[in-house]
Amino acid sequence: VLNSIQASKDRPLARVIFALGILHVGEEYAELLAKEFPSIDALAGADEEKLRDIPSIGPKIADSIVAFFRQEGNKNIIKKLRKAGVRLKREKVAEIKPGELPLAGVEFVITGKLEAFARSEAEARIEALGGKASSDVTKKTSYVVVGTAPGSKLAKAEKLGIKILSEAEFLELLNQNISLP
Repeated sequence: VLNSIQASKDRPLARVIFALGILHVGEEYAELLAKEFPSIDALAGADEEKLRDIPSIGPKIADSIVAFFRQEGNKNIIKKLRKAGVRLKREKVAEIKPGELPLAGVEFVITGKLEAFARSEAEARIEALGGKASSDVTKKTSYVVVGTAPGSKLAKAEKLGIKILSEAEFLELLNQNISLP
């Protein structure tokens, strides 16, 4: 339980932006905003013009974001998140060229429920390291990550002879910046 609580404080910035519930800002826009702004503070300080300069952010969404961060109640939520130790900044990623990413050319499939984070977060981490997260097991799949209550993907991976990683092995791989078995 303590590990889950601690892990919840270290969510990617896009996940935090999405969780704020800003009107018209779904997961895709949250990802876009997290790539454009290094922190919640930078996003909160952006004016409508700066937001509209971002491709696919129109006046409706820009107005909604600015209005959200002007509301005192929402400012208090940000203060409480900060006080609770929630990471409100983008994860620092080393400057690596695409061909040098540790998971370049490696395809993962996740089956079952992961304890450490949501499937979308695991997939985002894979992609941030240059790997590909897929939903189907094929001959091209490099690894299948198995959480609790895995589905038919595990049986298919075993049938195809694809390397199986436990969640612990997967986490170790991510945290050590990769040494593939």
